[in-house]
Amino acid sequence: MKRFGRDPKGQRLQRIKNSPNYKDGSFQNLEQTSVNPGGVSMFRILKKMIFRPSSVRPALEIPNAKVDLKKLDKDRPQLVWFGHSSYLLQINGYKVLVDPVFSGNASPFRFFGKAFPGADHYKAQDMPEIDLLVITHDHYDHLDYPSIKKLAPRVKRIITSLGVGAHLETWGVKNDKINELDWWETFKVDDEINLTATPSRHFSGRSLKRNQTLWSSFVLDIFGYRIFIGGDSGYDGTFRKVGEKFGPFDLALLECGQFGKYWPQIHMFPEQTVQAALDLKAKKTVPVHWGKFVLSYHPWNEPIQQFTRAAQQANLSYLTPKIGAPIDFSVEHQQQPWWLFENKEKNYERESAILG
Repeated sequence: MKRFGRDPKGQRLQRIKNSPNYKDGSFQNLEQTSVNPGGVSMFRILKKMIFRPSSVRPALEIPNAKVDLKKLDKDRPQLVWFGHSSYLLQINGYKVLVDPVFSGNASPFRFFGKAFPGADHYKAQDMPEIDLLVITHDHYDHLDYPSIKKLAPRVKRIITSLGVGAHLETWGVKNDKINELDWWETFKVDDEINLTATPSRHFSGRSLKRNQTLWSSFVLDIFGYRIFIGGDSGYDGTFRKVGEKFGPFDLALLECGQFGKYWPQIHMFPEQTVQAALDLKAKKTVPVHWGKFVLSYHPWNEPIQQFTRAAQQANLSYLTPKIGAPIDFSVEHQQQPWWLFENKEKNYERESAILG
């Protein structure tokens, strides 16, 4: 199937083999990392995933907004989060789209990874012309074949991790649009915009063979703002190193969902997300990688509840935008726990029953 993509070959593969991060036939994390460090059997993990509680999905449509993205305020820096790890940044009219997944599924198969109602109202055709598309790594919940096929003609430039360009070229993306970075490499777009790939603690692969392409976080410098694009990562010492080298950050977008005790080294727990933000010296943090897909066994809104509690205890400034609603990330906002809407609905039904 074409949507699986293709492993790197030719000059791209040679560049990969020359990378200091590629050893013994695959890319390696900076710290010793295992997808399943406890050695728990796949049967046990599958059983846990199959018999998940109903709370892994919201019982009602998620509160959301939908606006004309071509008419965002150009005088203020804008962020629009589409759920999970897909979001649009607009600064001085320049548009950066990160890990767009608009097909409605976080997998190559329609029966798995279906988006929550309310988290799938934006489609690829709703996107404006994109100046810069950033792809952090090649997992299906970050690199979506149907979305790329529809977006590619309206994207001026793509920056991604080393090797991921093989998938994009297979899907018809012109090679002169694609720029692949190894960790610590910087691509200069112009005098006011550049992007640096930084390490993350994760893995890659769209089939059984893993780690043939790189996974990254990115440091985006754009019109005087410094933004950390987190991608997927378990917690490690890299956040502190990046914070010392590039911090402070005006904004950090960090994963806080799809965690699990069976894979603690490749996804952060929400409390670790808060620590990562502190390590980065982030002035504001947006927790992402939740609110759209079921990829773990925790309740769908548990990540944000744990994150906000830990952030408040650590006195960390954060933003929790409603899916699809543009926000100016440079100013303070009154935080609304919109993810508790199911509780409000239950209270309303209970009060209605009492009142008759």
